[in-house]
Amino acid sequence: MRKIKLTYLIDDDEIYIFTAKKLINKTDFSEEVKFFYNGKEALRAIKSKLYNEEELPDVILLDLNMPIMDGWQFLDEFIRIKTKKTIKVYIVSSSVNPTDIERAKTYNMVSNYIVKPISREKLYSITEEVFT
Repeated sequence: MRKIKLTYLIDDDEIYIFTAKKLINKTDFSEEVKFFYNGKEALRAIKSKLYNEEELPDVILLDLNMPIMDGWQFLDEFIRIKTKKTIKVYIVSSSVNPTDIERAKTYNMVSNYIVKPISREKLYSITEEVFT
């Protein structure tokens, strides 16, 4: 299986980050994963890499409910960033609220909505989507 080069995981839940990190490593999902505890930290990192698009993530795994800047605020800012690189965004949330799921569909860059916890199968399907 091919590996994604760089993944950003944006989530404030340390237990989830710990388990996701173990699963990502076990499945060889990504060569490198960078972790951010809110959308503001991740946006700052993305903006600082715009001069070198190779350093931008290929995939973003985004939680919705976070302090400082939540997932929706992140998406609203992220759509304003101009880059030639296609970055696939996957919302990974514990919310099963149909309103959240429908709202996610209004963002063109959101590839899918995944209900936590993320599984090995979901990681494999993300990899398939990225490389097809």
